[in-house]
Amino acid sequence: MSNGVRHVLGVVAGIVLPPLIAVMLMYGVTEVNRSFHNFVISWTGLALIAAAGALVAVLAASRMSPIASLLGGIGFVVLGVLPFIEIMSGPVVPDALIPGWVRNGYLTLGLTGVFLLLGFVLLVSSAFPSRWRGPRPAALTPGYGPRGQVSQGQGSPDHGAPQYGASQGYGGSSSSYGSSPSYGSAPSYGSSPSYGQGQVPDDTTRPMHRD
Repeated sequence: MSNGVRHVLGVVAGIVLPPLIAVMLMYGVTEVNRSFHNFVISWTGLALIAAAGALVAVLAASRMSPIASLLGGIGFVVLGVLPFIEIMSGPVVPDALIPGWVRNGYLTLGLTGVFLLLGFVLLVSSAFPSRWRGPRPAALTPGYGPRGQVSQGQGSPDHGAPQYGASQGYGGSSSSYGSSPSYGSAPSYGSSPSYGQGQVPDDTTRPMHRD
């Protein structure tokens, strides 16, 4: 996937996912708060909160374009600031935009700073330069053919791959690992004394005695 296509998909994800995450969080928190008052557990609300957390992780993922987390971070920061502005200057968001079935969650998440937290997390994750660059090409490793031979077009031209032949005894030719170096013949230290047939030196049978 090219870097341009990745950023285009990031724009789409940054427009679609943040509003969906906000609605899931606000409705999930509203349901959980309502169920706590009745001393029951709203599994639907908890599931929506968990799913919203998974979508936040998708926005902040390294493979995702940082444009997605940038747009999402801006949206959550604005959404987190609105409740504090309403405290100081009165209602800002019309009731039609935040109906009653999500308003409790909106106030809870906004006044506790959860929206601001999500916004700053996404903005900081967009600031890493490595996310703006495209993926690096995979490093090529040399392949090896049968019998340990380097495949064609790879490997060093000066050093051939080791070839393993059938091992032979000491009397025959030894197995080759490439070409074995030759160090010349063994050094000669003179010829050994030769004795005729049936002859032995005089001192070989002389018993050892002290004169």
